[in-house]
Amino acid sequence: MELTQREEIEKVFIDGVFAMNTHQHKGNSANMTRLSRWASLVVIATGAAITFFSAAALAADRHENEGDRATQAGNGPGPAANGAGPGCNLIPPEASIGTRVDISEFPPPDSLTDPELAGPVQLLRSGNFDIPIERLTGVEVPAGSPRGTITLPLFKGAVKTPSGLKPAWYIILDAGDQAEADRLGVNFSRKLRNAGDAARPATRRADGTFLFESGIVDFSPDRLVIPGPEDRPFPPRVAQPGSVGDANYSPLVRVDGIVYDAPIIAAAVENAAINFPNGNPDYALVHDQVIAIDPAHGTVTLALINGFSFGKPVLYISTDSSDPGVSAIEANTFAPRMRRLEVGIDDIARSGVERIFIATNGPSEGGCNNPQRQGLSAALLDGHRPNNTFGGIPTIATDYSPVWDANLYEWTKDSIEKGYRGLLTEEFRILKLARDGYITGPNGAPFGSAGPVIVCGVAARLN
Repeated sequence: MELTQREEIEKVFIDGVFAMNTHQHKGNSANMTRLSRWASLVVIATGAAITFFSAAALAADRHENEGDRATQAGNGPGPAANGAGPGCNLIPPEASIGTRVDISEFPPPDSLTDPELAGPVQLLRSGNFDIPIERLTGVEVPAGSPRGTITLPLFKGAVKTPSGLKPAWYIILDAGDQAEADRLGVNFSRKLRNAGDAARPATRRADGTFLFESGIVDFSPDRLVIPGPEDRPFPPRVAQPGSVGDANYSPLVRVDGIVYDAPIIAAAVENAAINFPNGNPDYALVHDQVIAIDPAHGTVTLALINGFSFGKPVLYISTDSSDPGVSAIEANTFAPRMRRLEVGIDDIARSGVERIFIATNGPSEGGCNNPQRQGLSAALLDGHRPNNTFGGIPTIATDYSPVWDANLYEWTKDSIEKGYRGLLTEEFRILKLARDGYITGPNGAPFGSAGPVIVCGVAARLN
């Protein structure tokens, strides 16, 4: 049967980007049988889709060549949440700056007793931060130290597979029931009840852990991201994720009528294989955001990522996405089942998502030394986090969901030439700029949902 041009492009993508590790995906290639709306919008709109995807087919040979900047090759969590320079270090300064008294004379922040007031606030109460929230406003935290991690409870469940039950190691970041969220010390998201078939079924075993009816993750592929040309690094020429879920896998799980955000951190391995309590884990066996994992004591330490919500800096954990390219850039798991969620609907009654705003061409000159630094081009050029902006999070709004509908935006040429481009940290500022024509969707497309969703549990807001 003759293929359409769109199908030919898709076939190049599948046969190219993922052929490099087909032997590692262990049957998961079936998960990559359609081109994501994100790739369609961003790449086809540029008029360079064939170039982008055909370049991916040669990635195994080309990324080592002198002209290719493989800024994100290999596995692991990548740069820290607390990075070097003002463009990558979003940790707030001492409140005493500009006064005549020492910080020791200031009272404790009110948010430590009432999280409805100004921060910092630890949202994931089940975890322990290497940047102690209760000390955050009383000490100056140097850029790059500490790293920015959270240590969480690790659960050993099981998943049904054709070859029998296999271990399924998971964490819980959010719950769709307030009482259950309080019991676990995780975020409550009322939107999770709208997950529908994107949540896979599970039952609760006698010890309280989950028995998943299906869905497993292969952590063995090598993550590879090669940016585009220096003047337009996004979209990347190659974007291959480091972990891939099968068609049934989702981090969202429905148990006893409650939907949990319970991403898989390791699968089909026993305790000894993933025993890395002091760090340096084997990323062929565990999630790329893992810093250390201790199955004997039931804990896992994960990298935190910096961002913003309504002008406030936040720390979050990125675990999964519905698009392979997004998962490659985010260093998380490609979970194709998440494509079953409806996007572009934000806060209506049936919505299971909240919006995340991602610049494609934000300020990148000077890298982390640029206090206005933001966006995917910056991240692809310097390898640090893109400083994304979230919609509502707990203690700021009631419409929080850990499932984020990616709204990509691009600064117009006119805005850049007039010097209007800068760091955006608040949803309605972004929406106003879109309304007034200063930003658009990629390549002038209408502003709005780009298609993918990204699963990120918010761990803390910092002021």
